[in-house]
Amino acid sequence: MTKGLPGNRQMTPSIRYTPHMRAKGSREDKIRRILGKLESAMGPQHWWPAGSAFEVVVGAYLTQNTAWTNVEQAMVNLRRAGALSISGIRSATQEELEQLVRPAGYFRQKAARLKLFIAHLDANYEGSLDAMFVLPTEALRKELLGLTGIGPETADSILLYAANHEVFVVDSYTQRIFERHELVSHETPYEEIRLVVQKALGEEGQNGGWQDQPRQQGQQPHSSQKQARHPGCNEIPKAFAVIPHEPSAASQMERSGLAQRYNEFHALLVQTAKHYCVKGEPKCQDCPLREMLPSNSKTMSGTRLTRARKSI
Repeated sequence: MTKGLPGNRQMTPSIRYTPHMRAKGSREDKIRRILGKLESAMGPQHWWPAGSAFEVVVGAYLTQNTAWTNVEQAMVNLRRAGALSISGIRSATQEELEQLVRPAGYFRQKAARLKLFIAHLDANYEGSLDAMFVLPTEALRKELLGLTGIGPETADSILLYAANHEVFVVDSYTQRIFERHELVSHETPYEEIRLVVQKALGEEGQNGGWQDQPRQQGQQPHSSQKQARHPGCNEIPKAFAVIPHEPSAASQMERSGLAQRYNEFHALLVQTAKHYCVKGEPKCQDCPLREMLPSNSKTMSGTRLTRARKSI
């Protein structure tokens, strides 16, 4: 049982509780509403922008503590050098790899950790990601977390976007939005946030809120089907200038409906945090979630909230 919401429903003093958090089921309901509004306003985001599952793994390492634009430059370097593959990273020297990933920052550390991942893959799975990714979700997550340089966010990014397991990814953007909407506090642990989102979106599928069908490779969700999943979504205007990524091989991989739902929700939260729920003074008046802010929130007035923590 995770910290903050124990089974006997008693409150943990270290968590700042709000009426939204006290009401049974209210967090799950609000999370489902957030997804519906964001999906209606912004549509599919086609995340992760990568040409293969292995490129997702590399990107998950490189994106730690840096902006995605820096990761993209490092990926360009790797691709040009013919090193953006298992065999490419295996054959590159440590020094060569360091120079290729330099734009992503912490380049010595990240190059060494990529080398360690390949060594683990070779020693245990004969260099095959497919052999590794068929492990049960919890077993694979535990194994990934045991590797140097992989924390919960990186492990879950690999699980969801590369291995297509049904795991939600929590990051600083999720934390920031949820905190400002009083779904969590600054101290709420990563695992609690992950599990409450999985409960909320999993419950909706079970209760008929979504007609969950596995996504076949290359298949895009039909807009009319998407609207039908979320009653009331049409109240959100469509004039939000958020440009999604172009579809990629990774974003179009075959995955379950639940994994695709986690994929889209995480990507939509990232876009919302980058464009509206920004650090400092958020742009609440333009945000698709503006009507969902708690009535006592100071966010609309421009008051700065606690800085969301960064989970790696």
